[in-house]
Amino acid sequence: MIYGNKEGIRDSLLAKLETLYDIEIPAEVFAPAELLNVLAAFTCAINREISIYVSRSGEVLDITIGGVSSVELKDMHLRRNTKRLSMVRCIHTHPGGNPQLSDVDISSLRAMRFDAMAAVGAKDGHATGIQAAFLGEYIGGMNRVHLTEVAPVYKLPQRAWMDAIERADSEVLIGAPNTTKEDQERAFLVGLDSDESLLELARLAETAGAQVIGTMLQRKTRPDTATYIGSGKADELSLACQAREADVVIFDDELSGVQTRNLEEILHGAKVIDRTTLILDIFAQRAQSREGRLQVELAQMAYQLPRLLGHGVAMSRLGGGIGTRGPGETRLEMDRRRIRRRMSDLRREIDDLSGQRNLRRAKREKNKVPVVALVGYTNAGKSTLLNTLSGADVLAEDKLFATLDPVVRTVKMPAGGEFLLVDTVGFISKLPHALVDAFHSTLEEALLADVLLVISDGASGEMIHQHDVVLEVLASLGAADKPKIDVINKADLPDVNANKWPGAIAVSAKTGKGLDELLEAIRLKLRGAARLMRALIPYAQGGLLAKLHEDGQVLSEEYTGEGIEVKALADEQLFGRLTVQLGEQAVSWQDD
Repeated sequence: MIYGNKEGIRDSLLAKLETLYDIEIPAEVFAPAELLNVLAAFTCAINREISIYVSRSGEVLDITIGGVSSVELKDMHLRRNTKRLSMVRCIHTHPGGNPQLSDVDISSLRAMRFDAMAAVGAKDGHATGIQAAFLGEYIGGMNRVHLTEVAPVYKLPQRAWMDAIERADSEVLIGAPNTTKEDQERAFLVGLDSDESLLELARLAETAGAQVIGTMLQRKTRPDTATYIGSGKADELSLACQAREADVVIFDDELSGVQTRNLEEILHGAKVIDRTTLILDIFAQRAQSREGRLQVELAQMAYQLPRLLGHGVAMSRLGGGIGTRGPGETRLEMDRRRIRRRMSDLRREIDDLSGQRNLRRAKREKNKVPVVALVGYTNAGKSTLLNTLSGADVLAEDKLFATLDPVVRTVKMPAGGEFLLVDTVGFISKLPHALVDAFHSTLEEALLADVLLVISDGASGEMIHQHDVVLEVLASLGAADKPKIDVINKADLPDVNANKWPGAIAVSAKTGKGLDELLEAIRLKLRGAARLMRALIPYAQGGLLAKLHEDGQVLSEEYTGEGIEVKALADEQLFGRLTVQLGEQAVSWQDD
């Protein structure tokens, strides 16, 4: 039986097409040239795409007719384990003669776990060529795809392509999660930017607890104002989501309220969210402190407010007036008013908590304890580095945004002295503005630090891009001119390039490699404000000890027969005053 869009096609033509079910394809043959040319001839005759499904044993299982630029693909598995390949390869035609696989074709390959996806160009009644794609190992939330070159149908490497199916059958399980929770949301990802951006979106989705079941990458210079990807692609997305039973569709950029509403109508009930909503959801899951939870709620409301749209009865008048008429508020107006009132309350509570943090910060400043802040891309290893340097046990997971609330720990330096190390929330591409605004009081920990450690993931292929993102965010926060030390983490792993930036220090937060060099670099950076000094204060001048406590940071006091032996952190001005009052023999720098 022929399925799909048969309207207007003669019964005699459909009968001829149905004879393709009788073809038996040898096990070592991917697709006979005669079959491909017949498909091309039929495609040119009706100017519509045609798809056929072929089992691994060579049986034609399904023939479906589509439209001019697409054909609906069925989800067909010949084995119970849906993590493995389906044991079915899909071969379909492209009217117009272009045999190259589209982004939708690649998304369908991933979503439906085909043995292979192949496209045949059809023009002037003949096949112009064929291209195939096979799945590979599971990396970054999705399976990689191996594309072949376009081949002439009469020179198709039949054996090599069948061998590629065998390889794919084993590779698809490499790196794949072992289990899938039944209550996980099934997420389909859509982007315009790049494969790398989609991989990061997949990691975000998995961090939020979703199962990624498909992706679509649309090459556009700018988003469509109505549907983000264009109406035609939106229809194709709807088919793919229905085939894979997607619960939620996640877009890799911010969506307007109009785009969200239009997409929800096209996608027939699937929840539509964007990258910002996803990040805010992760933050809501991760926030532990009261301030963190308040900041997340404020960010969510600030993002939702301009996107509130009225629909049908939701715009009806409420209260006031006779019957249904009158000057009463719409439900939309009430929603907006309630959100604004709640946002005001949240800002007030956050300001109160910020005042408490300011008191703690003022106490640290009075004690002259220098502050070093860890900043960097999310999942670069900041929390692990804090644990290694301070001996703390802060949660450190291989997940995005494992740290949300700021953490402060004391670190002792080998040469004497100490500093406070602050772990802050990680940055990411397309960081939501609402999030930056809501977390501004928390990010002040980085703004007011004496030194910033800019942590980069040396094992990431996107390290340079991620480093640029971090610098852009710091600039937007007004911290571009802060003293910085570039740190390339994960130096214990192979193929880590530790020479990306002059002066960068390669470390391994996991093994401790390079940490002595890092601590020395921190000490030298902090020297501009304070250095380690020694002073012998006679008992008769004991008042100078109180002055040293007030203007510097006293690290140790030892009472001897000659006086009080003191080690302290002091700036050049304080050192000079003590030298005048005690003499050069009694005062000296200890870090030269």
